[in-house]
Amino acid sequence: MNPLLEKFDTAPFSKIKNEHFKPAFLKAMDDARAEIDAITANAEAPSFKNTIEALEFSGQQLDRISSVFFNLNSAETNEEIQKIAQEVSPLLSEFGNDITLNEKLFLRIKSVYEQKNTLELSVEENTLLDKRYKSFSRNGANLSEEKKTRLREIDAEASKLKLKFGENVLAETNKYQKHITKESDLDGLPEGAKEAASQLAKAKGKATGWMLTLDYPSYIPFMKYAKNRELRKELSLAFGSKSFKGDALDNQENVLKIAKLRHERANLLGYETHAHFVLEERMAETPEKVYSFLNELLEKAKPAAEKEFKQLEEFAKELDGIDQLQKWDGSYYSEKLKQKLFSLDDEQLKPYFKLENVIDGVFKVAEKLFGLKFEEVTDIDKYHEEVKTYRVFDADLNFISIFYADFHPRAGKRGGAWMTSFKSQWKKDGENVRPQISNVCNFTPSTATKPSLLTFNEVTTLFHEFGHGLHGMLANTTYPSLSGTSVYWDFVELPSQVMENWCYEKEALELFAKHYETSEVIPMKLIQKIKESATFQEGMATLRQLSFGLLDMSWHGADPTEITNVKAHESKAFEGTNLYPDTEETCMSTAFAHIFQGGYSSGYYSYKWAEVLDADAFAFFKEKGIFNKEVATKFKEHVLSKGGTENPMTLYKRFRGAEPKVEALLERAGLLKN
Repeated sequence: MNPLLEKFDTAPFSKIKNEHFKPAFLKAMDDARAEIDAITANAEAPSFKNTIEALEFSGQQLDRISSVFFNLNSAETNEEIQKIAQEVSPLLSEFGNDITLNEKLFLRIKSVYEQKNTLELSVEENTLLDKRYKSFSRNGANLSEEKKTRLREIDAEASKLKLKFGENVLAETNKYQKHITKESDLDGLPEGAKEAASQLAKAKGKATGWMLTLDYPSYIPFMKYAKNRELRKELSLAFGSKSFKGDALDNQENVLKIAKLRHERANLLGYETHAHFVLEERMAETPEKVYSFLNELLEKAKPAAEKEFKQLEEFAKELDGIDQLQKWDGSYYSEKLKQKLFSLDDEQLKPYFKLENVIDGVFKVAEKLFGLKFEEVTDIDKYHEEVKTYRVFDADLNFISIFYADFHPRAGKRGGAWMTSFKSQWKKDGENVRPQISNVCNFTPSTATKPSLLTFNEVTTLFHEFGHGLHGMLANTTYPSLSGTSVYWDFVELPSQVMENWCYEKEALELFAKHYETSEVIPMKLIQKIKESATFQEGMATLRQLSFGLLDMSWHGADPTEITNVKAHESKAFEGTNLYPDTEETCMSTAFAHIFQGGYSSGYYSYKWAEVLDADAFAFFKEKGIFNKEVATKFKEHVLSKGGTENPMTLYKRFRGAEPKVEALLERAGLLKN
């Protein structure tokens, strides 16, 4: 019996063994192929229902198995799962190509597409038809047989390279462990961080001392607070040189191959570059628009960033006689300067941000805005004991969603934070099938003496990922491929980034920011300092984000075939945004998982793009009241529930009444006064 091949609602994690995955994939692919064959063998004339809709609801078992497997490969992986991923990824890539390069199927789709003006389709049906036709035409359906064969080869190779890239980064992250035996080496580190390091050392089998790793909850506090400059340098270089050491875990060759394969694929399909291919299906539309957008922000942010950097240099020199500020000095002196200017640091704030209280707070914000109620339950199977499970209901107690939450680092879990889903939302045969959504983060864990206390940055991360979660949970569309976060990539960050704004508002903070020992609500003076410091070094932060966007475009917006040296290429891309001296030992591209493993290739600019949307959207909330029901309902109805059923700008204008203005972002970031 294979639990993955039985009908299941929530994933039966406790019953699944690794050996179940490959046979389940193979059987589900065979079943999906049979469904496709039934569509192409249909003797009736192609119609929206017997072709487009039939295709949309085919392969659902395969989708469920894939979501369970690849979510585990991100959040609870091991060598066996990684080996299976390497085996099944090319098979899935081949299966995908079998569909998009299926001539009989494409002819049926094309036939329906050519009649679209006479079919009286709904807006959502029209969108699905467009999307389905383009998914074929943009993936080789119109190519010659010879070119189709090459496309299959490219896709199979690229899928394996992306997996290898991610495995190398994870292995590098797990490999670095710094065992500290002298307490003086931890001078400046807050007690909570020291206790966590001590706990980690014990967990790693060390009888005494402290352990530092490259996981964010260990790495970031050390870089921010530790006085020992040499140790900060060592950690910074270890972090910055992930998969850039010329050894078995090196990613330089993988980066070059992935970039070149993507370019070849785009050329094969008639596009100038990979970015031209990707951006055709984005709000930005063209590489020229992306460059124009990034450069406009760069022009506004760079003078502010240079001024802030000069101030930081002078401060470091005055404080410790530092002549040349290096990358490993940035967080440390920024934190010291922030404390001096605002008398505020994370250690003052953390006692007010106990993880359980912040979770409760984000739920309360969702209840006040959208009428949602979250009920923690223990009868839903989960993949790790740390995962929390909830059933979500609306104000009338209608079931909305299942929500999984997984908050702390583990060896089998990749770094960072993300939202994902185990099941999409759709409507069929009179039933509104509700989604199953997950948030995965890597927050500071509890220690023997303290609960999990979050930094303010971790608080905003939790709200951010929960915003993605709401986009998934509140989905209300007919078709799964248009549901929830299935939207243009430069629109997907709007719901997540707009949620971060509530973290800065007194009315919201008072709901959950309570001292973990005394239950005292966060004092008004601290709230004021949070708001005042919100734009601290915003120029430098903006420059950093823009540099990542420009690096992404340098790999994907031009012909990469002549690139032979990853580091030299990267240094050139960073020329206009560098503040710190470059270090030979480090390279960002070799660990830039967003663009080489995740879905952000030619799309990293979308964080800033969505910031324009979110600043403009939140200005609307501020104008009417941050918990204004009318504005919240408009946001829910026109943005959160609509998924990818219409052009995102159409949806945004329906919510806001006008297109977003970049000034809203510049004003919030304090960049208009520079």
